[in-house]
Amino acid sequence: MNQMLKKLILACSALSLLLPHTVTAETILFHNMNGYTLTGEPGSDAQLRRFDAVIVVDGKVAAVGSKKNVTENRSWQFDQTVDLNSKTVLPGIIDAHGHVLGLGLGLLEADLRVAESERDAVQTVTAFAANQAQSDWIIGRGWNQENWPSKRFPTRQSLDESFANQPVWLTRVDGHAGWANSAALKLAGITKDTVSPDGGDIIKDANGEPTGVLIDNAMKLLEDVIPAPSIERQQQALQLAFQHLLERGITGVHDAGVDATNIQLYQNFAQQQQLPVRIYAMIGANEPRLPELLAAGPILTPDESLTVRSVKIYADGALGSRGAALLEPYHDEPGQRGLLVTAPEQLHELYQLIIPHGFQINTHAIGDRANRIALDEFARSYQSIGGRNLRHRIEHAQVVHPDDIPRFKELNIIASMQPTHATSDKNMAEDRLGKERMEGAYAWQTFLEQGTIVAAGSDFPVELANPFFGLHAAVTRQDRDNQPAGGWYAHEAVTLEQALRTFTLDAAYASGQEQTLGSIEPGKWADFIVLDQDPFAQEPSKLWQPTVLATYVAGEAKFER
Repeated sequence: MNQMLKKLILACSALSLLLPHTVTAETILFHNMNGYTLTGEPGSDAQLRRFDAVIVVDGKVAAVGSKKNVTENRSWQFDQTVDLNSKTVLPGIIDAHGHVLGLGLGLLEADLRVAESERDAVQTVTAFAANQAQSDWIIGRGWNQENWPSKRFPTRQSLDESFANQPVWLTRVDGHAGWANSAALKLAGITKDTVSPDGGDIIKDANGEPTGVLIDNAMKLLEDVIPAPSIERQQQALQLAFQHLLERGITGVHDAGVDATNIQLYQNFAQQQQLPVRIYAMIGANEPRLPELLAAGPILTPDESLTVRSVKIYADGALGSRGAALLEPYHDEPGQRGLLVTAPEQLHELYQLIIPHGFQINTHAIGDRANRIALDEFARSYQSIGGRNLRHRIEHAQVVHPDDIPRFKELNIIASMQPTHATSDKNMAEDRLGKERMEGAYAWQTFLEQGTIVAAGSDFPVELANPFFGLHAAVTRQDRDNQPAGGWYAHEAVTLEQALRTFTLDAAYASGQEQTLGSIEPGKWADFIVLDQDPFAQEPSKLWQPTVLATYVAGEAKFER
């Protein structure tokens, strides 16, 4: 075992003993607010409670209710009194599935999200590259061929026109495909003779030449030759991401797949009391040091700014790039059933490795075949080694065969779902699946009605991080242009109370933190946000519009507009 690894494991195991509390020993009265919080047991109907005052002591809620009631029964000595000017207060939003470093790096790279065509994307990258060193790789993210008139994958030739010698690598919006120019393919040694790896696909043209698009595991062939971002750049990216999230009212994130370096950076921030957003980090199953990290045990800082006790596994790819593993062929590409990024036998080995250490397993599964395989493996593991109590999750649970939906409840599996995926995918999901197989797809209300815990997120930077976009999508099943009329498969829409709960209490449950996070109740951390609008007094079509005026974590303003 090398010295760096020894230091990492020692830091992981000792951190919870060494870290000081980061909250200030103060008693604060927050009052004159239009406050809402949800209470109730996991899986039960949400109870909406209103209040106009909160007392915070040492970063935790001491009392909540009317100002008269919370102040009259005790002689409080307030160090600070904060008047919130009748603005609306909600619990801090917990995004149950995001990629923090990816978000931050994306803020430093070419953004192709709004590109309206392949040519438009090339022009965007060309403009971005004008301010970069000519010797560097040009990196970008966000293209989506489904938003282009052609609806076809792009090609290396269009990039070659502007970048004959400088390598370019552009990741698709879902992170499950990438687009390279010829210079990048050459550096990676990818030619017409290169065989697609298991769980991946090198797209080739009619002559057998690589087009420049790589799917899922094939992406690694190219990404392995891209210089890794320096530690300093990763630190900068994380800090940018923290600020970005706080500005949108997000006080906690379940970071879906981090490596050992990322964990160490989080530890460093936590030790320096510079981790302003609560991070529940999932160790990536492809981390070479996974066995040692599991053996070191969970990480939990006293102030709950950093928690590491789960592992993220990829079962398949994504629907937009036809990498989601399906039981039947794609409706718009017969013969193609998607990709298993992790082979079933390897999935079994990972479950057998992780569960005995008491770590939660969070399996990415988008297609119905991937979901079935993940559920089968949970059932198999419960019989052989147990672990039913660890609150395992399936990340996305996007296309599930109707026969498999009840198994989530039977196996005690949390559905970690992202509402904006439905409104982003509505233009292509039927093309991929056909109408008959849409039953069980994006099925939020069906999951909730059977008592399955649903933890909501955005999957940023795949989608935008704004949680109000997610609340709007969940309630209306429409995009922000209010399309389609009446909602897309509107029978799966949820109420605002249900949607808010999936982003707060039930997201906290999904990380085992519902006793201290997810609602504004005595004994919990005082994580809350202040809005310029009241979502409960708005038309559903406007739910995406609130502006966050302030974000408080442990009673401290981490962002104020």
